[in-house]
Amino acid sequence: MTNPNPEPQAVAVIPARYASTRFPGKPLIDLAGKTMIERVVDRARAAQTISRVIVATDDERIANAVRGFGGEAMMTRANHRSGTERLAEVAAHVDAEIFVNVQGDEPLLDSQAIDFAVGALAEDPDVRVATLSTPIREPEPLADPNVVKVVMDFDGNALYFSRAPIPWLRDAERDFTPRYFKHIGLYVFRREALLEFPTLPPGELERAEQLEQLRWLENGVPIRVAQTDYDSLSIDVPEDVQRVLDRLAK
Repeated sequence: MTNPNPEPQAVAVIPARYASTRFPGKPLIDLAGKTMIERVVDRARAAQTISRVIVATDDERIANAVRGFGGEAMMTRANHRSGTERLAEVAAHVDAEIFVNVQGDEPLLDSQAIDFAVGALAEDPDVRVATLSTPIREPEPLADPNVVKVVMDFDGNALYFSRAPIPWLRDAERDFTPRYFKHIGLYVFRREALLEFPTLPPGELERAEQLEQLRWLENGVPIRVAQTDYDSLSIDVPEDVQRVLDRLAK
């Protein structure tokens, strides 16, 4: 993975909730001597394009922990329907042109992936939203609904995101193997697009797939998808913790 443009200075925002349905309190779990949220902040700070890192939370326990290790925390409303809406609240109070939504459950995030995504947006003034994808090389993720798939047009813009395998190979006997791509949930926004997001109506596709990025597509906002070899390793449920600890040990 190469960095197309390390110069733009962006604000990284890490939405962090304590009351996770599948894993309550996971931002504060210990991962080899550091909380998960501290590890994510460290990775965001290491990106060349990031000038400021803010943890956006509605829980004082998380805010106090972040301030305890020297990070910046901003209290946000508790009734946001998504991390992007929480990000938009931050953007309303922070003067910056580019914002990066860094997932708070990826303590092994490659900081160069942030720079790569920022570059994908910054190099084209017409791009308002950008994200990442990586090739799927094994069959198991295709059938996993927790692994979001994406298909792109010739210009690298998203055509659709789905929890199902896309594209579907109708005739398996044909001498043709489609390429499959996993969506990496790291987003880069121009400020005006981010502020617009809470005003956009959710559509049937977003409700069906439970994927908030489909709101952009259903409302006619293109999403630029940069392809990278980086793959994410997130902590969604308690069983994922050991995988991350094993990776840290290596």
